[in-house]
Formats: sequence, structure tokens, C-alpha cells
Amino acid sequence: MTAQEIAKLAVFEGKEIRKTIHNGEWWFSVADVVVVLTDTPNATDYIKKMRKRDDELSKGWGQIVTPLWLATEGGKQKVNCASTEGLFRIIQSIPSPKAEPFKRWLAKVGHERIQEIENPELAMARMQELYEKKGYPKEWIGKRMRGIAVRQDLTDEWKNRGAKNSREYAILTNEIMQGAFDLKVEDYKTVKGLERENLRDHMTDMELILTMLAEATTTTLHRDRDSQGFEPLKEDARDGGAVAGRTRKDIEQQTGKPVVSQDNFKEIASPRRKKVKP
Repeated sequence: MTAQEIAKLAVFEGKEIRKTIHNGEWWFSVADVVVVLTDTPNATDYIKKMRKRDDELSKGWGQIVTPLWLATEGGKQKVNCASTEGLFRIIQSIPSPKAEPFKRWLAKVGHERIQEIENPELAMARMQELYEKKGYPKEWIGKRMRGIAVRQDLTDEWKNRGAKNSREYAILTNEIMQGAFDLKVEDYKTVKGLERENLRDHMTDMELILTMLAEATTTTLHRDRDSQGFEPLKEDARDGGAVAGRTRKDIEQQTGKPVVSQDNFKEIASPRRKKVKP
């Protein structure tokens, strides 16, 4: 995963749109775009009705929309996505006053993608700006950015050492999280009251630090042991998570408080901009 692929979210008028790189350009979640333009509570139902009333769009749907893997904390899921060109066609079938500003926004994002290819550091800078606009504290952003780099280093090792697919990545991640926090990713998200949101975007400072420790230790174990294949990688992930888990327990013993917190940052984007302290 390259630097320009790290930022998986775009923001239009304060609302998030998932995106990914495909054939060298940004592809966006069609459902997210529909929600942004229509405020519909059911994007799937809206898309079905839209295709029924636009026969030409329905006929060409397979050429416009492609299911692509979008990263989530627990792995990846396939989501219907469209390129900038495809979205322009879909927007024609959505009667919305936001259509024109959204088109301009799309053109801007496409231009930024070209800039990022030429200078990957721009992607990191834009991601930092995104977090700042959402109201995250700068100190937290610094840890989150570092955590992304640590995670990228780890997943590069997995790719090079025989982890074959997103399911195996998810299992390895759960081994690390279980060792560090006694929680699998989905259970951790439940503790924080999250649904589709990225778990790490809602971690406290200490949770982020321990996650980095677990993943950096796992990466070191892969290299020191020259682990190859899923089962040895899984053993390393378990051991790496356990290192952070022992540290967590020591912190909890010294402070008398649990490290895992229900606190999250979901309130940051609310109109009153309330937020839970990290």
C-alpha cells in the first residue's frame, strides 16, 4: 500500500465518502455518494429506484460500477464503486441541489490524485488536514499518523511472507488485538459503540500507543524469525499482541484504571462539535 492509498476517506460538506485506488485513480463508494447527495436513510433502496427510472443507466450499470475491496479494521469488504467519470453519469439521475458543487468537488479530488502520484507526501499531508478539519487534537493526529506507518510496515511484511487474502489479514489483526486488549476488533468496536466507523479513529492516546507497540513488535518478530506462511505469522501476531498486553496490564495495575475505554470521537462531526477527550 502506497502513501497515496492510506487516506481511505474523502469528505464532502462534512460527510464521509469511502474511496480506494483502482487502475491508478480514485474510485468512490456509490452508496456513500447517494447518501451525501440525497440524505436517504436507505441508499440500497434509492439506487434500485434510480435504476428503474433510468433505463440507460441500468443497462450500463455493469460498465459504470465495479465491486472493489474497501479497507475496514477487521479486513476488507467488497463495495460497489465508481470512478469520477462513472459518478458524473450516476449524478445525472439524482435530482439534488448538491449535484453541481459535488461535481466541482470530484474534479478537485481527481486533480489532487494526480498531484499525489507525483508527490506521495501530499497524501499524508491531506490526511492530516482531514483529521484537523474533523476536530481531532493535533497530539492525537501525530500518534494516528505514526500508527498508520507502523500498520503499513506490518501489512507489507504479511504480503511478502505469505498472507494470501483479506480474511487472513483480518485473522492476524484479531490475534494482535486479542493479545493486546483481550478483544477482537468487532468486540472492541462494540465497546466503543461503533458500527461502520474505523476503530483506530476512535482510540484514545494510550490505546493507539499500545496498538503501535503490538504491531511494531509483530513486525520485528516476523523479521527476526524470518517467518513464512500463515501459521508462523499467526504465532508471531499472537506473541506481538501479548507483549502489548503485558504492558497494558502493568499500566492498569499502576493507574488502577482500565486502558480500554468507551470514549470515542463520534461527536466531533456533530453541529455542536462536542467531543470525548482522548
